[in-house]
This record gives sequence, structure tokens and C-alpha cells, in this order.
Amino acid sequence: MRTTRRLMLAAMSLVLCAALAQAKPNFNGEWKLNASKSDFGMMPAPTSLVLKITHSDPDMKVVRTQVGEQGEFTNESAYTTDGKECVNKSRFGETKSTLKWDGDVLVINSKMDFQGNEVTITEKWSLSEDGKTLTQNRHFSTSQGEGDVRTVLEKQ
Repeated sequence: MRTTRRLMLAAMSLVLCAALAQAKPNFNGEWKLNASKSDFGMMPAPTSLVLKITHSDPDMKVVRTQVGEQGEFTNESAYTTDGKECVNKSRFGETKSTLKWDGDVLVINSKMDFQGNEVTITEKWSLSEDGKTLTQNRHFSTSQGEGDVRTVLEKQ
């Protein structure tokens, strides 16, 4: 009887651990900037920012539409969250990124060349418990300095 009970408890523990390990946030949806909760540091804040994300782990596609001082632009990027390098092009050039999970936080490490300067960016994406707020904490580093940006987006 004791052996059966222990086996059942062990099996239940394994099932619970497996379920928790698989419970990654899903960023699917349309997300709009909440400028009052965001902090762009020394960077100019956009007038508007919308992300349309299609996420079926490990695949993720992001369509970013931003309006700001330099006009309006839309960029599409495709990623995988399995740590493999992803290459995307934007108006700023080619960006090489790797994405991986750190618990329930998605960590994105990117490198690009911008006008002859290497730029490295580390982003950490986290989702609120209710799934309605996406926070992106970004640290960037160039030969001209470093900075941090926090972007808060709300699900539409």
C-alpha cells in the first residue's frame, strides 16, 4: 500500500513539474504602446507603436509598426525561441538574434552593424499574470555608449 501511494505521489509530481516546465507565456495578439508606463531613456519616444505577434512556440513572428520623429515604418521579423540564430532585415540593416527562455521570461540577444558601429541589444520580454501587459526591458550597447529602454504594451 505504501509503495503504491509513493509511486502515485511521484507520478503526480512528475506530471506537475512537466506541466509547469511547459507553461511558457504566449505573446499572440496585437499590442499597443502605453507611453505613460514606458521609459525610453535618452531615446526619442515614438508617437505610437503597435506589435502584431503570432507566437506558436518555438516560432514567433513580429510585425512592428511605429510612428515617430523619423516618420512611420513597418518591419516584419521571424524568430525561433530555441536558441538558434535568426537573421532579420530592417531599414537599419541586418540583425542577428538568438532567443531562449529563462523561466517565463523570453531573452533576446541581438547584434547589428549600424553605420559602422556594432550594436548589441539584450531584451527581456515578460507577460503580466493576467496576460494583458507585455513588458520589454532592453539594454543596448555601442561604441558610443549604453542605455536602457522599458517598453510597456497592452493587449488589444
